[in-house]
Amino acid sequence: MVFRYSLEDSTRKVQGADCEPPVTVGVQGCVKSQLPKSHDQDSVLLQQNLHLLADSLLARNNNSKANDGLKCLLDKERHDSKLDHIVLKKKKPMVIAGSGENHEGQASDDSFLPGLTDDVALDVLAWSSRSGYPNLASLNKKFKSLIDSGYLYNLRRRLGVIEHWIYLACILMPWEAFDPVKQRWMRLPRMPCDDCFTYADKESLAVGTKLLVFGRELSGFAIWMYSLLSREWSRCPLMDLPRCLFGSSSLGEVAIVAGGSDKYGNILKSAELYNSELGTWKTLTEMGKPRKLCSGFFMDGKFYVIGGMSSHTDRLTCGEEYNMETGTWRRIENMYPVSDAATREPAMCSPPLVAVVNNQLYSADQSTNEVKKYNKVNNSWTVVKRLPVRADSSNGWGLAFKACGNSLLVIGGHRGPDGEVVVLHSWEPKEVNQDWHVLSVRERAGAFVYNCAVMGC
Repeated sequence: MVFRYSLEDSTRKVQGADCEPPVTVGVQGCVKSQLPKSHDQDSVLLQQNLHLLADSLLARNNNSKANDGLKCLLDKERHDSKLDHIVLKKKKPMVIAGSGENHEGQASDDSFLPGLTDDVALDVLAWSSRSGYPNLASLNKKFKSLIDSGYLYNLRRRLGVIEHWIYLACILMPWEAFDPVKQRWMRLPRMPCDDCFTYADKESLAVGTKLLVFGRELSGFAIWMYSLLSREWSRCPLMDLPRCLFGSSSLGEVAIVAGGSDKYGNILKSAELYNSELGTWKTLTEMGKPRKLCSGFFMDGKFYVIGGMSSHTDRLTCGEEYNMETGTWRRIENMYPVSDAATREPAMCSPPLVAVVNNQLYSADQSTNEVKKYNKVNNSWTVVKRLPVRADSSNGWGLAFKACGNSLLVIGGHRGPDGEVVVLHSWEPKEVNQDWHVLSVRERAGAFVYNCAVMGC
């Protein structure tokens, strides 16, 4: 569940195409690096939305102490419209535990939200929309330290609060993020990589609060990392065995990459786990078969890799399941049958287009333009829907097929009279008879999707 009320007006939309790359981009949206022009307006919006959030929590919370604190917040804010009366006064550095209470255990004015203990205030902030966090970070040093520390994202994870943002890189568009709830596009800062990395093929992966982009520089393999906390690009440590054309997926703050090809072109059967909290790679047990151009996903708490090629001509139909508790792999025969088109031109096809929604596996067939659902019991696939775009025109390349919360996403290009655009389509599998919904149309982006990742935090 995501609390839909934001810290700013949800009806105010910003067109990313008209924005310059801001310092705060990647979390808030297309805004300048300076503070908003009208502090009074932002103050009113902030107070209104905190009222709504506090009222909602009051209705649910049976803790009398928390209720008393929330009532104090409402009473205090209704008598004061100044922004600096809502937030912590600049007296002490941020302390997560223990601050915000006086000697009698009551809420003090030195808390994140006056009238509330910090524990309650942090819950309020965690349930609010993360698109407003940059506004909070600009208020004072204590809020900035809180946002930059990542504590709120860890708290959101424990509370089960998740907002999904879609990160895209297209042929005519550098990396941008899209917030489906706010319907807002956000341009990321330019990646400080060399030209070789810019124009070479790349792979992407969202894990925790980080976006990893894998590619090649003149010196060899490289990984650039965008942090949602710092809103900046930096280099990520290389894998123990650097590679490309691998299968990958993430689960919370960890991700697994499997297979791929090394710098000499050797097809690999090794796998590695990345911990985004520690920033470290760990080599796992090897798979049963080497494979490249494969796809990975998590389902029922286990990691799977399917499809791919074991040589330059042979495509694989088996899948492999990795149990993170036992550290072992299990082969699943004929988990991803190869179509006739893929058999004729195996090297031309993209990796399998797969996505998992509510622990159910779906695939976008590159040759038939159909969405198929996997049956775990009898290891078979059934057609459930037609794709809203053609996947066969480029053998699956230039198309993104992703899971976003309870929905499936199909992102593809379209050439119209006004130029090339990228269209984001959404469909909830539980609504069988529902048609594809157009989430957004991004103009002047080109008709080819290079990379796509969905970050949920």
